[in-house]
Amino acid sequence: MIRLSDLALPLDHASEDLEAAVIARLGLAAGELQRLAIARRGNDARRKNAIKLIYTLDLQLADEAAVLERFADDPHVRRTPDTSYKFVTRAPADYAGPRPVVIGAGPCGLLAGLILAQMGFKPIIVERGKAVRERTKDTWGLWRKSVLDPESNVQYGEGGAGTFSDGKLYSRIKDSRHLGRKVLTEFVKAGAPEDILTEAHPHIGTFRLVTMVMSMRETIEKLGGEYRFSTRVDDFELETGEDGVQKICGLHLSTGEFLPASHVILAVGHSARDTFEVLYKAGVHVEAKPFAIGVRIEHPQGWIDTARYGPNAGNKILGAAAYALSHKCSNGRTVYSFCMCPGGRVVAATSEEGRVVTNGMSQYSRAEFNANSGLVVDISPERDFPGDVLAGVALQRRLEELAFKAGGSNYKAPGQKLGDFLEGKPSSEFGVVTPSYQPGVHLTDLAECLPDFVIEAIREALPVFGRQVPGYDHPDVVLTGVETRTSSPVRITRGRDFNSLNTRGLYPAGEGAGYAGGILSAAVDGIRVAEALALDLVGAAETATS
Repeated sequence: MIRLSDLALPLDHASEDLEAAVIARLGLAAGELQRLAIARRGNDARRKNAIKLIYTLDLQLADEAAVLERFADDPHVRRTPDTSYKFVTRAPADYAGPRPVVIGAGPCGLLAGLILAQMGFKPIIVERGKAVRERTKDTWGLWRKSVLDPESNVQYGEGGAGTFSDGKLYSRIKDSRHLGRKVLTEFVKAGAPEDILTEAHPHIGTFRLVTMVMSMRETIEKLGGEYRFSTRVDDFELETGEDGVQKICGLHLSTGEFLPASHVILAVGHSARDTFEVLYKAGVHVEAKPFAIGVRIEHPQGWIDTARYGPNAGNKILGAAAYALSHKCSNGRTVYSFCMCPGGRVVAATSEEGRVVTNGMSQYSRAEFNANSGLVVDISPERDFPGDVLAGVALQRRLEELAFKAGGSNYKAPGQKLGDFLEGKPSSEFGVVTPSYQPGVHLTDLAECLPDFVIEAIREALPVFGRQVPGYDHPDVVLTGVETRTSSPVRITRGRDFNSLNTRGLYPAGEGAGYAGGILSAAVDGIRVAEALALDLVGAAETATS
């Protein structure tokens, strides 16, 4: 088949126009186009009055070789790539070696566990939180009753932090092996809508993620995998071999059990602060890394739709509009939108008592009244938290404690109207924008819980963004604090073989280890690490029997 990319048609085109456009674009004669399938569809909304849909298509033609020769210099006409997943190895039929252990059941751990199970290695998945149904109840307990379960919340539990998000499934990672396609295909098998395979910016939403995660767990268990929920890894048993190499040999669990393990995928999320501390004390190589801090910003979704789509706002094909903004400030900082959630809500996302953290969430429909996004400022270890490897964790905690106090010490979030924020005065009443955060927003001055350089940078960026997205800097827009869990504050460094830099058999992976940012990239990283681990297991098994 031939892949034709970057084919633009008007937003309101008829279905038959697509075939006609292909024939015209390639100069085909009658009957030459035998089959057409949409591989990807996005939109170009730069001209609001003339929005176009942009297609990537897979075509079956009568003489594909001739067309490829005719368009040899056209980068938009190529052979359709083979996106099918190919297992790098499989467990021998008589495999009796060690079972791999996956710590964490978020997107990274979930796909790592699935791939290992499909290869026949029967992984053990250890998750400190609860199964997703029970975890959902605990999460709503914080949102509705201000009751936090430190081991079962937005951050901890089956599905990971991505379960309570917009469920975005796109990424800018390099993916020459099309592992992202494997992820999306498995999600569809588990109940995700099929349009995630073709939409340029696919998403699922929280409710569908919950049922998908359950379905994928059932698949892993049917293949011999094992889940251990409400089981935290409290320590790592390491030993130094005769060759002088440090390696992992087991895990000390919160249940009191010691779990022997020689091959462990560390797929903890970006909020596994106690695990970071344990690893660092045990001598595993950990280093500080940059992340970002800021606030959540909320607008009525209709404002964003109109700003992005003009007269086409509300079009069902386009759906709820999103945005991506960035500004380099005069103080050297970059302010940017992060994890933008169209038609969603701001949610309480803390995992520790006495702290407030915000995040964003949407359902598949993206039909709620407000749009929200993180509005964050870049920070780095050298400039902002030098010294201790875990200083970034300490900074996050300090800001979250300040937010807890500024919000009233009851898990309400501190908030401020944008106009008051720019003027540097506390807010006393809401305007036309009603915040969505539960258990509630306490109006105050956000300067009480963020560094001066963050406040300064966001104040500079807001009018700039207002010129790019009309209404963005409306004085009644609500800012809610604090957004601190944008990514992991540490990197658990690994080598080219995916092993920890100094601990054989420990495979750091995903967002918590500093190697991903979002559901899709974390899931892809889980596949890559699982493959490396499996190849090592098979190699060890072959050596033992030779």
